Amino acid sequence: MTSKRKILEIGGIAAGVILIAFGIAAIVMGYNGRTEVRDSLARENIVGTPDSTIPGQKVDTGSEAKAFADVMRAHTLEITGGQTYAEMGRFLDEDGNPTSDEAAAAKDENGQPVENGLRNVWVTETALSTALNMSYMAEQLALFGIVVGVALLLSGIGFLVLALGGALRHREAAAAASGTAARPLTT
Repeated sequence: MTSKRKILEIGGIAAGVILIAFGIAAIVMGYNGRTEVRDSLARENIVGTPDSTIPGQKVDTGSEAKAFADVMRAHTLEITGGQTYAEMGRFLDEDGNPTSDEAAAAKDENGQPVENGLRNVWVTETALSTALNMSYMAEQLALFGIVVGVALLLSGIGFLVLALGGALRHREAAAAASGTAARPLTT
């Protein structure tokens, strides 16, 4: 056997082994990531509201977290009269109406403009819904990692089959040409 063929065989076997190892690692990491997301969500004890897709049930998956974030947004829009944070006035005037004009704003006991408290509802909603949506994204990325891991694992197995099969065929052909039985495959 030529040294070039031997190098190619060893390279094919090494590539197969490396792909299998990376595939197993990706599957394990993806599974661990998915488990961490679900455990973290469950630890928060969030329960679906009556108007959610999971009324009375614990929110403990990424898709449930995303659905619950959508419900939170709907509730916040109800509270704020359909206005988002950016659409609301920063302050309240003497009549309790929102305004972004600091001069027109009512003043508190310290002479500072009175803040529009409903904007704080949006700040809280945004923080919480972002965390819930990140849980959804993290779970999807974990699933992607598992899928990539399976693809790497199958590719590695394919490389090994091709490399070992090619080496075996070459040895059998060489043995047939010389009239001797094929020796066991060794590297």
